[in-house]
Amino acid sequence: MKLRIGGSAPKAVAVVLPVLEGSPLPSGFEAAADAEGFTGAAGTACHILTAMRPTLLVGLGPKPNEAAYHAAGALAAARLARTRRIALDAHGLLPQPAAAFALGAMMRAWRQDQWRSRPDEDGQRLATIDLLNDRPGITAAWQEAEAVWKGTRLVRDLVASPSNLLTPDDFIERLTPLREAGVSVTVLKRRELEHEGLGALLAVGRASAHRPRLVVLRWEGAMEAAPVAFVGKGITFDTGGICIKPAAGMEEMRADMTGAATCAGVMLTLALRRSPAPAVAVLALAENAIGADAYRPGDVLHSHSGQTIEVIDTDAEGRLVLADALSWTAKRLRPQAMIDLATLTGSIITALGHQMAGLFATDDALAAQIAAAGEAVGELVWRMPLGGGYDEALKSDIADLRNCATGRFQPDACHGASFLAHFTAGVPWAHLDIAGMDSQAEASDSHAKGASGYGVRLLDRLVARRFEDPHRA
Repeated sequence: MKLRIGGSAPKAVAVVLPVLEGSPLPSGFEAAADAEGFTGAAGTACHILTAMRPTLLVGLGPKPNEAAYHAAGALAAARLARTRRIALDAHGLLPQPAAAFALGAMMRAWRQDQWRSRPDEDGQRLATIDLLNDRPGITAAWQEAEAVWKGTRLVRDLVASPSNLLTPDDFIERLTPLREAGVSVTVLKRRELEHEGLGALLAVGRASAHRPRLVVLRWEGAMEAAPVAFVGKGITFDTGGICIKPAAGMEEMRADMTGAATCAGVMLTLALRRSPAPAVAVLALAENAIGADAYRPGDVLHSHSGQTIEVIDTDAEGRLVLADALSWTAKRLRPQAMIDLATLTGSIITALGHQMAGLFATDDALAAQIAAAGEAVGELVWRMPLGGGYDEALKSDIADLRNCATGRFQPDACHGASFLAHFTAGVPWAHLDIAGMDSQAEASDSHAKGASGYGVRLLDRLVARRFEDPHRA
C-alpha cells in the first residue's frame, strides 16, 4: 500500500470528495447527489460517474472531529476497495484533518493476506492512494499519521500470524523495525526469569517446547522524566492448558498475544515520530500448552511480587503472566504510570460487545485521559469497576490470592482486573481488556476484516496529550 502526496489527481483515477453536512454540495454534483438523497451525513456516500472520472462523495457530518475524518477515509476505501488507485481530494482540508482522512483510507485498505501464496491473484485491490493537498505542513502531518499507520500495521501483521510461525522467539525476531527506529530491545530468558523470580510467567509457559520470554522495549525520548510503561499479554497460543478449551474456535487463540503486539506497535509509532516522552514496554511472551510439565489447577505459584497465587483455572493464564510483568515493571523501571493491554476475558465481550474496550484503573485522572484520547481518535473505552466484592471473590484458603473465582455467570473481567491491581505496587495503573476489539469477523465500512490494531492510535494520543506535556502530567 502506497500513499503519494500531490496537488492533482492522475488521469482516470477515481476521486473522493469529503462533504460537510449542511454545506453546499460540490459544484456539478448537486443534481446527482440530490437524486440519491445524499446530504453529507456521516457514514454516507454517493457514487457519481462522469465523463471524466468516477467520483465518490463521502459525508463528514455537520461538525467533524479527527475521528470523523478518519471514518470518512475508511468509508472511501471500503466503497472503492476493488479499485487499484484512488485520489482523496483534501484541498479544502487543513493538514491534520487531511492526514486523518488519508490514514483512515490506508487502515481500511489493509488486507490480511500475508500468508497467501498469491495474495493479489485477481489484481483487484486498492494499492495506491493519492492525497491531494498542497498546503504547507501537509508532509509533516502525514509523517505523524504514517508513524501511526506503521505501528498499527505491525500489530495487524503480528496478530494475523499463525502460532507455528509466531512462537515467543519468532515474536522477538519480528521486532526489527523497532530496533531500526531506535528502540532498544532486551530479552529475559529462562535463567534471568528464574533469577528475577517471575514464577507465574514461568509456570504458564513451562509445558511448551517454546520457552517463555520477558521482552523490554525502551524509547529514551528527550525529556527528563520517568517513563510511561505499557505492559502486554503475549500468549502466542492458548490451549487453555489442562483446563483445555473447546476445539471449536480454538484456532483464534493465535491472537491471544494482541496486547503485547499492541504495546510493540505503540512503541514503534512513538519512535518513528520521535516522541520526546520516555516510554517502555514490557511484553510477557509464552505459550499456554499442555504436557507432562503443565501447571495444574490447585498449584500455588510464587509471583515476582512475593505474593502467592492459587491456580483455579489454567485458562486464566493471561492475568498470571501480567501479574509478574506488572510487578517487575513497577520495581525495575519505576514508571510514572503503567497501562496494560490484554485479550483477557470473554466476559468483557458479553458486557461491551465489539464496540469498545473495558477500562479499569486505580487513578481517576489517568482513566479520564485514556477515555478522552480514545474519544478523539474513535477507539472507545468504557470504565468498569474494581475492588470491593471482586477482591473478596479472589480470596484463597491456601495462598494470598486465587487467579479467578468459581461458579457460573461470574463477572470475570472485573475479577481479572481486580487480581491485576494487587501487582501494581502503588503505581498509577490502567488495564485495557481489549478482547472483542482485537479483530473484526467481517469487513465493514469502517474496518478491514481481521486484525484491527486497536489501541495504537489511542495510546499514541494519550502519550501526546499527557506525557509529552509536563504541565499536564
